Amino acid sequence: MTHRSDWPAGYFIGERGPQADAALVDAFRKLPVPNIGDCMGRSTGAMGLTAYHNDANLVLCGPALTVKVRPGDNLMIHKAIEMAQPGDVIVVEGAGDLTQALIGGLMRTSAQTRKIAGFVIDGAIRDLNEWAEGGIAVWARGNTLRGPSKEGPGEVNSRVSCAGLVVSPGDLIVGDADGVIAIPYDQLTTLLPRVEAHALREAKIRASNQSGTSDPERFNAILRAKGCPV
Repeated sequence: MTHRSDWPAGYFIGERGPQADAALVDAFRKLPVPNIGDCMGRSTGAMGLTAYHNDANLVLCGPALTVKVRPGDNLMIHKAIEMAQPGDVIVVEGAGDLTQALIGGLMRTSAQTRKIAGFVIDGAIRDLNEWAEGGIAVWARGNTLRGPSKEGPGEVNSRVSCAGLVVSPGDLIVGDADGVIAIPYDQLTTLLPRVEAHALREAKIRASNQSGTSDPERFNAILRAKGCPV
C-alpha cells in the first residue's frame, strides 16, 4: 500500500473509504436532511452553499469521495472524477475561494457519464445554464466565469473541511432542498433508527397542528420549568 510519505509534498491520492450498504443509503435517501441534523445535535450541516441544479425535489445521497485543492485549481478534481464509482458524491475543500471556478459544464458531462451523484464544492462553479438542466446535483459557495488552473497540488481521499463539514472518505453525504449534511460512516447504523423515529414524531405533531388539536402543554411545561407562570 502506498503511504502518504511516498508522495511528493502537497500531492496525495488515497484509497476509497468504506462503502455503506445500499439498503442503508436508500433508507437515508427517504429522510429529510433537517431531521438528520436534529438527531446529530442541531449543530452540523454545510453553511453558505447554494444549490445550482434547479431541482428542489432532487435528493443527493451517496458516499463521499473527498478532494482537497489549492484555491482556483482543479487538477485533483479531474482525478477524482476518473476514480469515482456510480453514486459517489465528490466533496471538495476549496477554501471558499470564488476567484476561479473549480468545475464547469464539461466536467459535469464527464460526471454524468460516470453516474456520479453530485458535487459539494466549497468554492465556485461556472456554466450555470448547464447545471440548471438538472440530472446531477451541485452545491457550491458561488459562481464565476473565470476558469481554473490545472497544476495542483491537491489530495484525493483524505479528510477535508468543506463549508463547515468535516468529511472523511466514505462518509454519507445527504442533500435536499434544505441543504447538505455529512454522516460519519461509523455512525450510520446507530443514527438511522433515531432519525426514522424523529420523522415519525414530527409527522404526528404535524397532524395535530393541522387538526387544531396540538397540546399547549408541550411548550407551557418548558416555560414553567424556566420560572415563567403560565
